[in-house]
Amino acid sequence: MKKLLHFAKISSVIFAFLKQFLVNKSLNCSLTLLLSMSFLSGISTIAKAQTAENPPKELIEAIADIEKAANQRDLEELLENYDEDFTNTDGLTYASLSEALKQMWRNYPRLRYSTKIESWEQAGDRLIANTVTYIRGTQNNQGRVARLNSTLRSRQYFQNQKLVRQEILSEQTQLTSGIKPPKVNVIVPEQVKVGEKYSFDVIATEPLENNLLLGAALEEKIGSDRYTNPTTLELKPLPAGGIYKVVTAPRLADSHWLSAILVRGDGMTIVTRRVNIGKK
Repeated sequence: MKKLLHFAKISSVIFAFLKQFLVNKSLNCSLTLLLSMSFLSGISTIAKAQTAENPPKELIEAIADIEKAANQRDLEELLENYDEDFTNTDGLTYASLSEALKQMWRNYPRLRYSTKIESWEQAGDRLIANTVTYIRGTQNNQGRVARLNSTLRSRQYFQNQKLVRQEILSEQTQLTSGIKPPKVNVIVPEQVKVGEKYSFDVIATEPLENNLLLGAALEEKIGSDRYTNPTTLELKPLPAGGIYKVVTAPRLADSHWLSAILVRGDGMTIVTRRVNIGKK
C-alpha cells in the first residue's frame, strides 16, 4: 500500500510537470536561435581576422543593443538585426524564427542571458563570430517554479550589418523543478561520425533511498517543425538509477537532440544535448 501511495504521489508530479517538459523542448530550440546568434548583429566591416581580446566598439554596442531588446522581449527591434533571407542549420527562417520567439517569451517571460565572444574574423564581405551564451530563467506554472540553465555555442555570419546565417556548434540545457530535483551526470559526445555507435547516459548522482525514480529518453533529428511541435515521452521506472542508452548515428551528416527526463516525488530534471553527426 505504501508503494502504491508513493507511486500515486509521483504520478501527480509527473502530470504537473509534463506540460513544462513539452514547453522546454520548443524553448530549448528557440533559445538556441535567439540567444546564441541575435546579439551580434549590426557589426561594421573589419579589415582582418581578430581575436576575442580586441573586439571593435561597434561589436560591443551591438551586443548591448540586442541584449536590451531580448530582455525587454521587443521582437520588432530584435528582428531588425536579421536579414530577411536569414537561414540556420536547423532549417529556421526569418518567419519561423519570429513565431518561435513569440512562443518562447509567452512561456518564459523572465529570461536573462550573458554572452562572450570567443573569436571573430573577416571573410570577404562577411564577419564571422564564434560566441558562447549563458541563459538563465524561471517559469511559474500554478505555483510550481521551473528553473532553466542553458549554455550555447554558435557561429554567426553577418553581411551588410545583418545576420544572414547561423550554425549551432553545441548546446546543453537543463530544466529543474520541485523541492529536490534529481542531480544528474550527463555523458554524451558533442560530435560523432556517421553510422557510429555512442552512449547517452543520464545518471542520478545521489542515493535514491526509498524514492521511486521515473524517466525517459528521446533521440530526434533537429528540424524547424520541432521548435513549435515538440515530441512527448512515456515515463517508465528506472531501477538502475538513471538512463543508459546506446544510439546509432544516421548514415547522413546531421544534428540530433538527445533529451532525458528524470522524475521523483520531490522534483524533476530535464536535460537536452546536441550531437552533431559529421562525415567520416
